Amino acid sequence: MTTGDFDPLIHAPHRLQICAILDTVDKAGFALLRDQLGVSESVLSKQVKALEDAGYVSVSKGTREGRVRTWASFTKAGRAAYRGHVAALRAIVG
Repeated sequence: MTTGDFDPLIHAPHRLQICAILDTVDKAGFALLRDQLGVSESVLSKQVKALEDAGYVSVSKGTREGRVRTWASFTKAGRAAYRGHVAALRAIVG
């Protein structure tokens, strides 16, 4: 059994959920992430910031329907780290 790709940063429950969502889309709005996780904006911001600091997530802002919106998306390194983490989890339970 190999756990070489196990990533403790990603493994935290909220960050794992964020990564699972980002793996299915090009980018996700903070409102969507907040609602899917059922957390406050401050909790979401803290979790996304940890992923951003690691180089796993890119955060961008823009205007949509006259309002400033914030989006998160995986970086290439982030997607690879997440998929490696999932593979490690499968190896552990498999």
